[in-house]
Amino acid sequence: MHKLAAVFALIASPALATGIQIEVEGEGANGTITIDLLEDVAPQHAERIAKLAADGAYDGVVFHRVIDGFMAQTGDVEFGKMGGDMNMAGRGGSDMPDLPAEFSDIPFEQGMVGMARSQSPNSANSQFFIMLDEGMFLNGQYTIVGKVTDGFDVVDQIKLGKGQNGAIIGKPDVMKKVTVID
Repeated sequence: MHKLAAVFALIASPALATGIQIEVEGEGANGTITIDLLEDVAPQHAERIAKLAADGAYDGVVFHRVIDGFMAQTGDVEFGKMGGDMNMAGRGGSDMPDLPAEFSDIPFEQGMVGMARSQSPNSANSQFFIMLDEGMFLNGQYTIVGKVTDGFDVVDQIKLGKGQNGAIIGKPDVMKKVTVID
């Protein structure tokens, strides 16, 4: 049983109209993850993820950083494509400008989706991460943009990285296809 029930109660909103489905393929995970984008909480970030997904920018992008008991990070549409130089994965973004932070009171519980960024709070672009467990130290520091609503069993199987930074050794799991859903 995942700890999402309390989080759902905090962010229950009938206005959620957009989400994404991620078809994951790899040595670790194979299956579909469904994420509801929280347009009422982080409208600019939700719009960015939906646009990149609709444009096919996320197709073929790897999970480049996965830390056991913490999170799985993906979304580097510049350097994170399967077949590219995986040493650069995690350093890029999209060709669109960075986004201003949209912090909220929603806690970083297991299954929440946050926007990755550099040290500047206003530097999120295309990368995002899925919480494998709670990470309360992130609260108020990173934008929460969504929540996993289906496929957490797939999330749990994403190939783990090594070391403190969670870098993937060998072939990473990949977002084969990312589709916008209503």
